[in-house]
This record gives sequence, structure tokens and C-alpha cells, in this order.
Amino acid sequence: MHQPIVSRRTKLVALLFSACMLLAYGERPWAHAVVTESSLTKNPIQPNHATTVVLFFNSNVELPLSRVFLVSKGDVYHPVQIEKGKKQGEVRIQVPALDPGDYALKYKVFAADGHFTENVIRFHVSEPR
Repeated sequence: MHQPIVSRRTKLVALLFSACMLLAYGERPWAHAVVTESSLTKNPIQPNHATTVVLFFNSNVELPLSRVFLVSKGDVYHPVQIEKGKKQGEVRIQVPALDPGDYALKYKVFAADGHFTENVIRFHVSEPR
């Protein structure tokens, strides 16, 4: 039995077509908004002072479809105001004055590419030394 000979050109076209299909329909590794930097690491929240926490994401975030909650002791959720920052992927979160203790920011953001990302950032508020 004689097998048909597949040319290099046909193989290359098939490979390129497969790559295009993966890019168009496959799960992309950059398809979620991931926090790349947080102002909490450089500027801890001081007790009894309202502040703005800034999160930088690796993609733009659709704010009307996104939510952020301040989580306090006893898993009590408080919605907080969010606004777009000046830079791409920058989200500004208005945090009210907090007593010393453990807190978290729980967010569910909608990335500009159409994917939701949900995560929690924990932080501690303590009296200055």
C-alpha cells in the first residue's frame, strides 16, 4: 500500500493553523487580571486614618463589573469604593479609618479581556512604634 507524501509546506500550514486556533480559542496564560504590585507593601495602613490602597493589575479592569470588599473580624464584609487610577491596570480603593487589627481586601474584578479574577489580600493595621 502506498502512503501519500505530505509536503513540508502542508505541514507548515497545518502547524500555523493549529497555533492560530489555540491563540483564538485556547486558555491564554495572561487571560486574568493579576495583582503585580500593591501600595500595602510600601505604605502600611495607619490606624484611625482613612486611606487609599492602590493595586496594580497586569491588565485593565472593567470597574463597573468589579467589586471590592473590606473584610473585618468575624468575616464581616463592607463594600468599598473603587476608582480607576492614572496608569493602565491601576485600581484605587478607598479604605475607611480602621482600628488596629487584621483585615483583608476581597476583590472580584473583571479583566478587559473578559475574565473574572477573585482573590484576597490580607493585611494588619498596627500602632506605630
